Amino acid sequence: MCGIAGLYSTKRKSDEFPAAVIDMLSRIKHRGPDESGYFFDDNAVIGSVRLSIIDLHTGSQPMCDQSGRYWIAYNGEVYNYLDLKEQLKARGHSFATESDTEVVLLSYVEWGVDAFKRFNGGFAVAIYDTLKKELVVARDRYGKRPLYYHTNGDGTVFASEMKAFAGVSDVSFAWDKEQLSSTFAHWVPIEHQTGFKSIKQLPTASCMIINAEGVRVEQYDFLNLNIEEFEGTEKDAAEITREKLRESVRLRLQSDVEVGVYLSGGLDSSITSLLAKQLNSQEVRSFSVAFADESFDESQYQSDTSKFIGTNHTSLRVTHEDIARDFPHAVYHAEVPLFRTALVPLYTLSKMVREHGIKVVLTGEGSDETFLGYDIFKETNLLDRWIKGADESERDRLVAGLYPYLKHYNKDNFRAIAGNYARYAQPGEAKYFGHSIRFGNSRMALRFLKDCPDPDNFLSGFVSEHAAEYEPLSAIAKSQWLEFKTLLGGYLLSSQGDRMALANGVENRCPFLDPNLVTWAFGLPVDFRLKNGTGEKNILKLAFKNELPESVLSRPKQPFVAPDAVVFLSKSSPDYVESVLSVDELRKIDFLDHDFCQKFISKLRNSEPGKIAPRANQAFLLLLSMALLDRYYVRRQHASIAQFHELENITVAVDGRQASKAVPHN
Repeated sequence: MCGIAGLYSTKRKSDEFPAAVIDMLSRIKHRGPDESGYFFDDNAVIGSVRLSIIDLHTGSQPMCDQSGRYWIAYNGEVYNYLDLKEQLKARGHSFATESDTEVVLLSYVEWGVDAFKRFNGGFAVAIYDTLKKELVVARDRYGKRPLYYHTNGDGTVFASEMKAFAGVSDVSFAWDKEQLSSTFAHWVPIEHQTGFKSIKQLPTASCMIINAEGVRVEQYDFLNLNIEEFEGTEKDAAEITREKLRESVRLRLQSDVEVGVYLSGGLDSSITSLLAKQLNSQEVRSFSVAFADESFDESQYQSDTSKFIGTNHTSLRVTHEDIARDFPHAVYHAEVPLFRTALVPLYTLSKMVREHGIKVVLTGEGSDETFLGYDIFKETNLLDRWIKGADESERDRLVAGLYPYLKHYNKDNFRAIAGNYARYAQPGEAKYFGHSIRFGNSRMALRFLKDCPDPDNFLSGFVSEHAAEYEPLSAIAKSQWLEFKTLLGGYLLSSQGDRMALANGVENRCPFLDPNLVTWAFGLPVDFRLKNGTGEKNILKLAFKNELPESVLSRPKQPFVAPDAVVFLSKSSPDYVESVLSVDELRKIDFLDHDFCQKFISKLRNSEPGKIAPRANQAFLLLLSMALLDRYYVRRQHASIAQFHELENITVAVDGRQASKAVPHN
C-alpha cells in the first residue's frame, strides 16, 4: 500500500521533475512512511511513498521490468497476484522479486490495459513506457484506491490525494459551485468530481493514457448487475456464499506483516473476524470504536462477539470532545465536504491501530451494497411494489420492516409514515427509487449557495452516460448501481475508508468487495438476499447461522454513526468552530448566501441539544467541513494542521540508473 504521484510533459524541462515529484510525495507521506522513490526521464516522472506489506525487502518502487523499458509506481494490493504470476511464467516471464508490484507491471507488459480487468484488489497504478514515451494510469473497479489529476497545455499531474497538488503552481483549488450543489444534494461527489474546477478524479474501472498526442480516459470495465439469476436452492446459495467469502478472506490475509480486523459487532465485521480467525494459525487482533455517548455505543456487542470468536480485542473509547478535536484532521485528509462525523472515530482508531503495530486491517465494507443490507433497498422494494399495485396490507407490512431500530416506526405512526412514501410512489417522483427519498432530505444544504444550480444535472447526466448498463436493470439493481457509484465509492471507500486509514499508514482490505463474490451476489434472487422485502442480508445469516451468536444474526442492521452537530455547538466547542463559521470568514467564500448561513447557525446554536433534525445536522456538517477545506486548500492555510516532512533515503532512478540520496527538508 502506497501513495503515488507524477507528471507528464513534453514542454517542461526535465530537470524540474525531481523537485516537483518530491514536493508532491512529501505531502502524502502518511500513505507510505516506509520508503520513497521516483523515476524520471525527459518526458515524465513517477514516484511512490511505500507502506511495506508484501515482499518487504525487494518490493521497492518505482520498479522496472528486466528490459528497463517499463516503470511502475503502484498503490494497492492485487490479491490474485500469485495466480497471475503462474500465468505469466507460463508465457515466458521471469521474476526478480516476490512482490505483487512486479506481477502488476508484467501483467501490463503482457496484456496491456486488458490486464486491469484481471486484477482482484484495490489499486491505483502508473506505468510508464520509456520507448513509446507513454504514461498509463489506472484505478480499480470499485474505487477502493484514489487517483486525481490535473491537465492543461503544459502537461498532466496526478496523485493519490489532491493535497499533493498544493505545491504545484498551475493547479488551482478553486471551488466549482455546480459540483458543490451536486455534492450537497447527493452527499458525495459523483465519480469524476472533486468539488474543485481544475482537478478531476479518475473514474472507477478506468485508465488514462497520456502521450505526446494528448490525454484520453477509457473505461476498461463496467459494473454489470445484469447477471443470469442463480437457479439453485437457498441452502445451496448459502453454502456457496460462505465458501466464496472464505476464499476472499484467505486472499486478503496474504501479507508479510500482521493483519488485524475491525469488529463493530454487526454481521459483516463478525463474519470477517470469524473467517480470519478460522484461517489464521496465529492470534487475531480485533479493534473497535466505543462511544462515551451511550446512544451511539455498541461496545457490548463488540465485546460479546470478540469473546465468542476468540479474538484479542482492543476498544477505543471516543468522546464528543475527541470528535470535535479530530474533525479538522479528518476533513483535511478527506478533501471533500462531509455530511456526517462517522469517519472521525475511524481516523482516531487507525492511529491507535498503527500504534499497536498493525499495518493492515480487514473491514466489512461492500456487504450491504451487494447483499441488500441497507434500508434504501427496502424503500426501493416498497416503492416498486407500491407503483405496481401492492395492496394496503402489503404496503403496511413493508413499511413496518423499514427501520425497526427507530422508535417512531411503530404501528401508531404507520399511516403518517406511509403517507410520505405515497408521495414518492407517484409517477415521476421516485426517479431514483429509494435514493430519491435520500436526495430529497438533502435539500436544506443547497440553501447555503446563492443562485444554486440544479444539483440533478450531474447525476442525471452521469446516469445517461451509462444508460446501456443502467436502464435494463430492475428497480433493486438500479438502486445497487447507484449505491456503488455514489455512497460506496464517494464516501465509504474513500473519505471514511482509504483516507482515514492511510492518514495513519494503515491499509484497509474489503473481503466483501472481491469481484468474484460481488458478481455472485448480483446473480442471487432478490428474495434470497432481502427476504420478503424486509429481511436484509438473509443469505449471509443463513450461511453463518451455526457459527455466530444469535445476537449477531437477529440484530437489525444499524448504520455506523457518531454524534454530529451537537459536538460543535456546545459551550465547550473548540475555538476553530467559531473562527471558520464567523461572518468575516464565511464572507470570504463569495458564492455563499451569507445571511442564510448566519441565520441557520444561530438557530442551531439556540436549539435544544439532541433535538436538531437530521437534515439540519447534515447541512451544518457540510457547511463546517467546506469552510475548513476552503481555509486549508483554497486559501492554503494548512500548515497548522499538516506538517510536511522530508523524505529520507529516497530512491532515485534516471534512465535506468539507480542511486540513493537524502532529500532536503521541505
